[in-house]
Amino acid sequence: MTPESHAPTGTDAPRTGPPPGCPAHGLGPGGLHRLHESDDLPALYEQLRKEHGPVAPVLLHDDVPMWIVLGHAENLHMVRSPSQFCRDSRIWTPLRDGLVKPDHPLMPHIAWQPIASHAEGDEHKRLRGAVQGAISTIDFRSLRRYINRSTQAIVNRFCEKGEADIVGQFAEHLPMAVMCEILGMPEEYNDRLVEAARDALKGTETAITSHSYVMDALSRLTARRRAQPEEDLASYLITHPARLTDDEVREHLRLVLFAAYEATTNLLSNVLLTVLIDPRFRAQLNGGQMTVPEAVEQSLWNEPPFSTVFAYFAKQETELGGQRIRRGDGLLFAPLPANVDPRVRPDLKASMQGNRSHLAFGGGPHECPGQDIGRSIADVGVDALLMRLPDVELDCDEDELRWTASIASRHLVALPVQFAPKPPQDVTQTPSHKPAPTQRSDWQIGIAQPQAQPQPAPVAAQPQPQPAPAQSQPVPPLPPPAAEETARRKGVWQRFLSWWRGY
Repeated sequence: MTPESHAPTGTDAPRTGPPPGCPAHGLGPGGLHRLHESDDLPALYEQLRKEHGPVAPVLLHDDVPMWIVLGHAENLHMVRSPSQFCRDSRIWTPLRDGLVKPDHPLMPHIAWQPIASHAEGDEHKRLRGAVQGAISTIDFRSLRRYINRSTQAIVNRFCEKGEADIVGQFAEHLPMAVMCEILGMPEEYNDRLVEAARDALKGTETAITSHSYVMDALSRLTARRRAQPEEDLASYLITHPARLTDDEVREHLRLVLFAAYEATTNLLSNVLLTVLIDPRFRAQLNGGQMTVPEAVEQSLWNEPPFSTVFAYFAKQETELGGQRIRRGDGLLFAPLPANVDPRVRPDLKASMQGNRSHLAFGGGPHECPGQDIGRSIADVGVDALLMRLPDVELDCDEDELRWTASIASRHLVALPVQFAPKPPQDVTQTPSHKPAPTQRSDWQIGIAQPQAQPQPAPVAAQPQPQPAPAQSQPVPPLPPPAAEETARRKGVWQRFLSWWRGY
């Protein structure tokens, strides 16, 4: 991006931008759009696509210049070309030139950190190898059972009331419960930890305090597992041959926790919202035309958990999407507009079942290593909730739903629902390996055979009736019946003989 196109306004020069409500509101120097001032980012992305093509120039806070990559193919090329683009913001020209202040709102996302998502080369291989190695030890069959039990325990909290906020009471809790178990600190999971994570991600006035609360929990976990490793992700990070320091372990635990938590919370909310407001979508699920995993993938296409990801930086002068990209330019990886690129989805209403080429989890060397964890939480959580509450319905008008939106993501504030009250379920009972009860040896379809009983005292033998002359072979006698059955069975036999002889 050429510096002359976005020369910063001097600190002494008054800003002469248009007043709010003016058609030009949201435009900065050079007539470029300020992403952070848009009330409808999806619409703005489509406008930028028409004006500039698959790569468009935009402005961030303080009129910092940036490119946003809108095309599916262009996003893939960027994330898969580490020789041209990297995640190291220390080469970002606006940062080097002092345009990006330390208190810039996006610095927590963009500032370089010694973690795998910002590293390159051998250091990236070392750090990411430790994270991938730890994740590879997860037993996903056991994990899915734990997700199901956690879902039942969370639903138990509100199932008897007949109403709930699925976002605040379910979608924000299930990912944290599961991630605490995976990391190795299930005892830390509680409402306070969920609130702290949400607050830290929102960037409120208390975000720093909330972030410290989460980091304190991760520090305690790191110290415990350094002293006594167990079978969890934190222990495998510590014992991995990459020999991560305590700071590196803690920072990567933070990265995994926050990324998985935010992404999966949004994914759960988006899938459940679609089920509640789209009758065709729900009918496909109920009718078996679509499985829950397929519904999750469809949601990842339509509403990826992260709209954009900060950020990639050009290591050399190059060209992308018809635009001249200079060394040190910053580019936003943008899954939301890329997933609706008309070149890959000419019909947005068409089903994407069986197609996983969306960019919800990124791609290339920095592709999300924990995407299967998020998929498992969403697959099992949504399925278990709908099985438990099959009559769940939206408890407000669709136009009353509200979101909190930023450049990075869109988060559903609340999703009120109602359903018939259900009793809580026992989630503490573990699977049993007791032997199955002994099967009946005399089982047959129809009436059961009489149980063997002591034989009565001998009685005088009864003469057997002679068959009619026309019968070639005698009818075989029945076994001696029990005493209590003799009278009834004798009467039946006599009636049969009478019918046979024509009486």
